[in-house]
Amino acid sequence: MTEVPGLDHAGLTRWLADAHPDLADGPLTAEVITGGRSNLTYRVDGARLPLVLRRPPLGHVLSSAHDMRREHRVISALAGSRVPVPRTIDVVDDTADQAVTGTVFFVMERVDGTVLARPEQNAAYTPDGLHGLGLALAETLADLHAVDPAAVGLADFGRPAGYLERQLATWRRQYDASRSRELPVLDDLQDALATRLPADHGRTGIVHGDYRLDNAIVAGPAHAPRLAAVLDWEMATLGDPLVDLGMLGLYWDINAVSDGHGATSAVTAGAGYPEFDELVDTYAARSGTSLPQLGWYRAFAAYKLAVILEGIHYRYRAGDTVGDGFAVIGDLVAPLAADGLAHTARTTTGATDGTVA
Repeated sequence: MTEVPGLDHAGLTRWLADAHPDLADGPLTAEVITGGRSNLTYRVDGARLPLVLRRPPLGHVLSSAHDMRREHRVISALAGSRVPVPRTIDVVDDTADQAVTGTVFFVMERVDGTVLARPEQNAAYTPDGLHGLGLALAETLADLHAVDPAAVGLADFGRPAGYLERQLATWRRQYDASRSRELPVLDDLQDALATRLPADHGRTGIVHGDYRLDNAIVAGPAHAPRLAAVLDWEMATLGDPLVDLGMLGLYWDINAVSDGHGATSAVTAGAGYPEFDELVDTYAARSGTSLPQLGWYRAFAAYKLAVILEGIHYRYRAGDTVGDGFAVIGDLVAPLAADGLAHTARTTTGATDGTVA
């Protein structure tokens, strides 16, 4: 590979000219987009449209965690729905040819806008604008969960029955595949989640798997920003939609959870963003349903992120990932596990008391 890690510019230029000559316009250039902690995302310039390319991370790749075909499929399926997504261009298996990435990759149109990931970015928007943006994030999540999977060709995208049990088993395997140090607090959280599994509440929908503010592109004026596109669908499936609310809650409060251990969010006190409880109320109103207790889902979100970060820590120590901030990413694993344990301590097995802790 040349020019940037994991991607060959000349090979990409040849592929686009052969596969999509209507988009080809001379040599292409690409650069890694800052912010990705898992799959590698590249900004591609030089085509007739601004493009983005996605591929799995370099080196150590956990089975099923970086499926480009699934991500391409769900984004394509949601085109035309109330959930804003980029327009997909193609998905390619390059494992045999080794001409572009040497992996499966997919290409989509780049959406103009900003990814709000740092507190200083809030200065570009009014407090009322950020408040409305937070509520729009919750409403869009409810819209996603309202999509009929069969109606958009995703009836076989997952197995909703037994979803939570399988999720725990899957992330346990991912954790085992990335073990390189002792983490008793994460082991305790894993055990607590298994013993406090919530009762089946009967909801099924398309689950994003990593739903948060900085996995979306924001566009529009300072007083009325809007969600232009929801990104990073690599963990999407069919299952219990409340796992997305749990993940949103974790990231909404990640500055407090991190406490200087490397994770930051644009969601800060005083900027105008609503409290998470208001997001939950907005989601419930949009979906037209009451919600069970969310403590288990908040704990599961902490567990899942801790396992993901431990996998990134594993790859970083092996020299198999690129980008800024990876040297300290492993420091957040234990605080996340502790936060998850705090939520499990407030969770009653099978509780459906209407609270949102």
